[in-house]
Amino acid sequence: MAFLGSTVRRMVTAVRPPRSPLCRTPARSCSSEPTKEKSVPYEKTLKQNDRASSGPTKPLPRLATNAVVIGGGSLGCQTIYHLAKMGMTNVVLLERDRLTAGTTWHTAGLLWQLRPSDVEVELLAHTRNVISKDLEEETGLHTGWIQNGGLFIASNKQRLDEYKRLMSLGKVYGIESHVLSPAETKDLYPLMNVDDLYGTLYVPKDGTMDPAGTCTTLTRAASARGATVIENCPVTGIQVRADDLGIKRVKAVETAHGTIETPCVVNCAGVWATKLGDMAGVKVPLIAMHHAYVVTERIEGIQVRTPSALEQGTEPQTTRGRWSLCSSPHSDISPLMHVLSPVCALRPVCVCVCVCVCVCVCV
Repeated sequence: MAFLGSTVRRMVTAVRPPRSPLCRTPARSCSSEPTKEKSVPYEKTLKQNDRASSGPTKPLPRLATNAVVIGGGSLGCQTIYHLAKMGMTNVVLLERDRLTAGTTWHTAGLLWQLRPSDVEVELLAHTRNVISKDLEEETGLHTGWIQNGGLFIASNKQRLDEYKRLMSLGKVYGIESHVLSPAETKDLYPLMNVDDLYGTLYVPKDGTMDPAGTCTTLTRAASARGATVIENCPVTGIQVRADDLGIKRVKAVETAHGTIETPCVVNCAGVWATKLGDMAGVKVPLIAMHHAYVVTERIEGIQVRTPSALEQGTEPQTTRGRWSLCSSPHSDISPLMHVLSPVCALRPVCVCVCVCVCVCVCV
């Protein structure tokens, strides 16, 4: 069994100082009345378990496949798209419900190109090209990509120096960015209180995407290249065998509707990756955390092209259509010490995965 890749991200749970330039919008700009359920912008996006299980959306393959990707979220859809694009067309993606029905549907869809690792910068630059250009050319469908730019906020010299290092790394990969003074930041983002800012780093070609639209487009492109996407097909087990050296190898994937023979499984189950790993005898180092975000009513001055903003120690603020989406860490963040049931994903809650892992078990 082999781990093809893992990215470990540790969440900072320290309590934020009471003042933040991202959370100082004048009170008059916000509605004073509580938000009613029907006015929430995600009303039509909330996943409701109101569809009877009528079997898989496509027949299961009768012959063995090269690989089975388990999980129809952003990671699974990206995986099958790139496998198909590289010529590996005899692959299947299995989703227990609908695409993005897990935790992907309510993500912010942010894409920040600058990271401290050159590998991450190169990967994000590639992802941006796929989301903003390649997919639309291949399918004629739009991913919901909006190039609104991104702002890294610095409240002291040390933080701005750190952002300048990111800017230098980005130049190697052709990523445009600019250091802005507080006054220039105010011109770009009029609602922001810049009284205690030292400066910002502006990346004009950062942006946001629609998570559901992106995943739909990815799978459409993969299907056009010969890959198979099967929804409403929960995985119930993974068969393994021992080779001549006693090493466990994948033999088949068991589902509620039949068995698929395959030598390779890609675990893209997100917060359920641990449970899926247990089926194959693989320990997945992942833990899910309770978290939350806030979706506001419309705020005057917030435009579709208003940059997403990130201050170290907070979660980013961005826009979603006519609304503002803002999330922040909490002092009482606690881990989910139980395996999430599928029903958990159908409720309007946000789960933050602290360790993102793509696990591949193959010959």
